[in-house]
Order: sequence, then C-alpha cells, then structure tokens
Amino acid sequence: MELSQLLMFKKVADFGSIARAAEQLHCVPSNITTRIKNLEEELEELLFIRKGRGLVLSPSGIIFLEYTNRILTLCDEAKRSINFGTTPTGRLSIGAIESSATSRLPKLLSTYHQSYPEVKIEFSTDTWKNLESKVVKHEIDGAIIAVNSAHPKINCEAIYEEELVIIASSMFDNIDSAESLIGKNIYMWPDGCPYRKALENWLSESNLSVPITSMASYGTILGCVSSGAGVSLVPKGIYEQFKSLDGIKGYSISELEPINNYFIWNKDTGHHSAKDAFLELIKTVF
Repeated sequence: MELSQLLMFKKVADFGSIARAAEQLHCVPSNITTRIKNLEEELEELLFIRKGRGLVLSPSGIIFLEYTNRILTLCDEAKRSINFGTTPTGRLSIGAIESSATSRLPKLLSTYHQSYPEVKIEFSTDTWKNLESKVVKHEIDGAIIAVNSAHPKINCEAIYEEELVIIASSMFDNIDSAESLIGKNIYMWPDGCPYRKALENWLSESNLSVPITSMASYGTILGCVSSGAGVSLVPKGIYEQFKSLDGIKGYSISELEPINNYFIWNKDTGHHSAKDAFLELIKTVF
C-alpha cells in the first residue's frame, strides 16, 4: 500500500470517475485503474461499485475512505511541521453554509488569496451537518456554520453574529409581529437550518402554526419573495446583498435574536499554517 494509491483512491471517491481523477492527478486513467485494482487485491475487498457510467464506494470503500483521509491529513501535518513558521503554502479546503458563502466569504477569500498566493484554496458549500461530518472525517480542513458544534472531535470558535431579517413582497402590508405572517406563504431552507429553527421558535412562542415550504436555495427563495409569492427569514448579510431587487422589503424584529456563526476544525489537525492564517483573517475582517 502506497500513499500514491491512497491519493488515487480518494480522488476517484471524490469524483466518482476514474477519468476525472486522472485529470486531477495528471496521469492516464489506465494507471489509476491498475493501482486501484492492486489496492483492492491487497485489501481483499472491492472498494468501488459501478453505477451507470460512474463509480460509488462499496461498504468497505466507505470505511476505507475515512482511514485514507486520516492518513493523508497526517502526512500533510508532517510536512507542515517540518516547515513550521514559514509562509502558508499547500492546500486549504474550506466549507461553508450557503448564507455565509453568498454574503460574507467572497471578499474574504479574495483577500486571503492576495495575502497567501501559494495556498491552493478548495471551497465548497453544504448543510451545517454535512460540513461538520466532513471536518470530523478530515475531508475538509475547516468550515463556517451557524451552529455551536458539540462534537467531541471538533474545535469551534464564534466569529460573527448574523442579524435576522424578515423579507417580504413590497405589495404586502408591513410585518411587525408573528401574526403578520398568517395567511402568507413562507419559504425557508429544509429542517435542520438554524435560521428556520429561529423562525419556528418565534411562531411557536406566539402559539402559531404556519406551514413552511422547504427550498434549499437562497436564489429560489429570493425569487419567490420578490415575485410576491410569500415571505422568508434570512440572515441580514443576504438581505443587504439583494435588497436592491425589485419587490423586496426587509423587517427587523426585536424578538428574533442574532445567530452566531462559527468556524470549526478537527482537534487532531495539528499545526496548519494555512488554516490558522484563514482563521486569523476571519477575526480581523468580521
């Protein structure tokens, strides 16, 4: 078993395709096919199952991927330890919930790239629960979420507060209470979203039960609201970015308290100058 085999295995697992993995690793697909086959023979287990034109991890492959991520992360840590104190270089994989990615991070990522051009940033968005899982499994180096993670393998640091704003069609009457939402369509991210939970708690405190339509896209939510179809509760950063859209008004409600956003990383990461520099920049900017 060699590190190059593990890296090939991870890339195929990430992309579900030997051809795409070969593009990333700048080698021919037949080389990866052979090396993966040799790895499976050594382990005496199939790591992938063919599905349509792609590949998916087998049950054994799912288990092996977690160990692979840990091994590759440890190798990266060993390299960083040798180069301790030098300017951040290498790969930095960061995830974020969509609200942060849309409103807060573009400028931050641009500033980071200008400050540390030798760092290759890999960025992705997902739900907070999936991001937490990826950090635990060493699939990404860190993430921004809107939940104070209590996972025993995660370090969690508050980085900024996100005020909440009710957005509604300008054709509606002013919204100043939970009762103002009665009879209106409400569009929110699916269950598990902390902003949705804040809205549900607010309605519950007023003894109201109002149907909520799930939409996993702020673009779709904003489109529905601006067209006069209904209302939503969004982070202020989202509202500030899109308030110029025709047909949208924003309302701050005192009962809706701000929600902390956090940066999380795995406790076992060790020295990681690129991640540490990213966290310091977050503190400076926010």
